[in-house]
Amino acid sequence: MQEKKNTSNQNVWLIIIAVGMFTFMSTLDASIVNIALPVMSKDLAIPMNQATWTVSIYLIIISGLLTFFGRLGDQIGKIKVFKIGTYIFTLGSLCAGINLGLWFLLFARVVQALGAAMTMSTSFGIITSAAPFKMRARAMALNAMFVSLGTITGPGVGGLILEHFKWSYIFWMNVPIGIAAIMIGMKVFPHEKIETSKVDLDYAGIVSLFLTISLFFLGVNIGQEQGFIQLIPLSLFVVSALLLAYFIVHELNVKIPLLDLSLFKSSLFTISLIAAFLIFTSNFFINVLLPFYFENLRGLSSGTAGLYMMIWPVTMLVGTPISGYIADKFDQEYVTLFGLTILAISFFGWRMVDANTPLLFVGSLSMIGSIGMSFFQTPNNALIMTNAPKQKLGVAGAMNALARNLGMISGTSLVTTILYFAMSKKIGYTITSYPTHHSEVFVYGMHVAFTSASYIIVITWLLTLYRVWMRLRKN
Repeated sequence: MQEKKNTSNQNVWLIIIAVGMFTFMSTLDASIVNIALPVMSKDLAIPMNQATWTVSIYLIIISGLLTFFGRLGDQIGKIKVFKIGTYIFTLGSLCAGINLGLWFLLFARVVQALGAAMTMSTSFGIITSAAPFKMRARAMALNAMFVSLGTITGPGVGGLILEHFKWSYIFWMNVPIGIAAIMIGMKVFPHEKIETSKVDLDYAGIVSLFLTISLFFLGVNIGQEQGFIQLIPLSLFVVSALLLAYFIVHELNVKIPLLDLSLFKSSLFTISLIAAFLIFTSNFFINVLLPFYFENLRGLSSGTAGLYMMIWPVTMLVGTPISGYIADKFDQEYVTLFGLTILAISFFGWRMVDANTPLLFVGSLSMIGSIGMSFFQTPNNALIMTNAPKQKLGVAGAMNALARNLGMISGTSLVTTILYFAMSKKIGYTITSYPTHHSEVFVYGMHVAFTSASYIIVITWLLTLYRVWMRLRKN
């Protein structure tokens, strides 16, 4: 009996590794391409504003389809949807590295995004179903480690690849990893019991939510180029808001909704989702600011800058399993508060960094922030998934992934807006690129941006404290 139990537990960890490998690749591909945009722009002979669409279209397609694939996974099987997604993503990665021009690259990125949406939307549900309750936080910890590794290692891994290989390898590196994950999955994924053979899809909900998210992201992208108070981005935001209102009214009245809004009646579920969104928003300030800091301000090579950027994910390799163990043993909400406190200390510390700060201190700040993120993300993911009904784990997992993606795109837009606004205010005229020969201007903008991110973390801390207070009041 004991041997059977151990084998079962071993399979759980192998399932998490197979799922986590695709989680890592799909989140990595949302950030790694940014650092390659100048090289890709030159190699493809296209302007930078066209090259950036290789990033935007990936995030837009994923975010627009996450909820749909999560709902589909609840109906036909999360593992089935995940497996199909692994094949599609790996194929898209192979195609994306083939230089046949911009349009073929955009097509390949759409294929990648379809596969990524299928794997992202079902990964949390698969892990929650596979892991016994007593080890759920540790299981979530391992998956959270893959998420954070993919999210934060993009610039670092990208810099190292570009220093030695052509940009195609940014995509081709996914192929052997994808094949390995597929082979592991074929061995360890269990047979999934499907409660219904009938597939009921809310097509109006699918289309309206996809358009809501897509038009919002489109407005953000165009707003970054033209300004957010211009006619086109404002129009896109208004239409997106109207579609969102329609979606909510429709979901409240349709018999089988795409997104069961009753999920949000749980304050624990809702606040945990909002907290995830806010923290990924603040964390993406790191992704945007640190490459500027290391390469432009400190004059480090892409490879060396990449090594410093790797401090965060390497620390998470150690911190996340520890946080998962602690979250399984102690109150998960208190663990999230501890993590947010450490994260806030790290971000406020960045306000002291300038061109002369010892790199040891800079690396220490990254390490502290990574520890804080480990202790927040693991129990927060467990809280989200534990508070969702079993038959809605697919949608709950999709909402968790959507909160992460919305945070990534919002963080990128927000930090860019704050950075260039602050630098323009400091120098006295509008600037849209790194201010060469004016390092003090960048340092000022960086400090303003990190201060803003720190306030976002403080707001998240207060929300989490409120969540604890509500629970204590009920008890």
